[in-house]
Amino acid sequence: MKKFAVVAAMATAFLGSTAYAAELEVTHWWTSAGEAAAIAEFAKLFEEKTGNTWVDSALAGSGTGANPVIISRIIGGDPMGATQMNTGRDAEELIQAGLMRDLTPIVEEMGGLDFYVDDTLLEPCRYEGGLYCLPINIHSWDWLWLSTKAYETIGQPVPTDWNEYVASWPALEEAGILPFGLATGWPFSGIPGVLMAAIGGSDLLIAVNRDKDAEAVRSPEFREVAEALDDLRSVISPDTLVPTFGDVGNQLLEGTAAGNIHGDWLQGDLQVAGGVPGEDYECLPALGLGTQLSGGGDSFYFPVLPEGTDQAVIDAQTELAKILVSPEGQLNFNLVKGSMPIRTDIDLSGANACMKKALDLLGNGLLPSGDFALSSDTQQQLQDLNTEFLDDDGITVDDYIERYASIIEQAD
Repeated sequence: MKKFAVVAAMATAFLGSTAYAAELEVTHWWTSAGEAAAIAEFAKLFEEKTGNTWVDSALAGSGTGANPVIISRIIGGDPMGATQMNTGRDAEELIQAGLMRDLTPIVEEMGGLDFYVDDTLLEPCRYEGGLYCLPINIHSWDWLWLSTKAYETIGQPVPTDWNEYVASWPALEEAGILPFGLATGWPFSGIPGVLMAAIGGSDLLIAVNRDKDAEAVRSPEFREVAEALDDLRSVISPDTLVPTFGDVGNQLLEGTAAGNIHGDWLQGDLQVAGGVPGEDYECLPALGLGTQLSGGGDSFYFPVLPEGTDQAVIDAQTELAKILVSPEGQLNFNLVKGSMPIRTDIDLSGANACMKKALDLLGNGLLPSGDFALSSDTQQQLQDLNTEFLDDDGITVDDYIERYASIIEQAD
């Protein structure tokens, strides 16, 4: 763990203050360069405004590796002061067990949450009349990232949609450029959902994720999605995988890889690396095919602390909750993170070209992401299937479809 420097010795008159400085441990899985820079904005603001100390506990492995550690600590009676998790059903059982703090009194003190751009973001946080988390951004997986340099090398314009991108693969391969850059592990797991939304369409995504309709998985529309995924794995080989999605970002800037499907948090790393959208890379929301994005993101939860915990620490939880959704916190964090803010009342004139594209689509409503609609167990089963499909060419499209349908049939 590391402690961000305490910038102010005394708490300022902002959001209340504790009698004396408290240490608040915060767990999260933001470990890439762009993510670390973004979370540091929250830490800095928390320390400046309250005089408390943010004790940073970053966990490697994104949600798949960090979630079990977070959940185990809370269940085991060693809770952190606050934790980031995906906005969705990941913390469902912890809430039901009474292990998460009800934030309703804090919300009432703030005067409500009418500033949220989409009230559906709060649905996974609600349970039996209480509110147990605060979404702090809107992330979407639904982006195609393209390398300007790679297309300059082959003398073609940067594609404007998925179909043009696929058509460019032979020329890229002939020039020795990877058509698709990919990191090992979890990054592949989000790609099928992106293809489902963009190629299969919003009706298909809703039928599968929200309605859990297995027959929709067996439909011609889903077959198109599976065939696109099959085409994609044909240009990916194990020896070209890189360790992290940040490394893929570097490939795009260098022009050694031409494209990547990844969430909008990639642009945080691209920005840290000096990349400029429209110059060094292009970003196509909904793969350039759709008019809606699937929306998920991150939320902060505040575990119920053990009996006897100093009141100053509990007060620090309250202060952090307010800071996370404050106009200043939202602006500082999301401009660095690359995600869309949850507030409608902040000045986003400083947003880069990619965020502005996302904001333009936000008015069309958000599609339900798998994080929102599917349990952690179902998400893990689908991730295992997608990873196996990538690794084993012996799994046919028919096999993939039927196994996917079987998982959705049993989903809760």
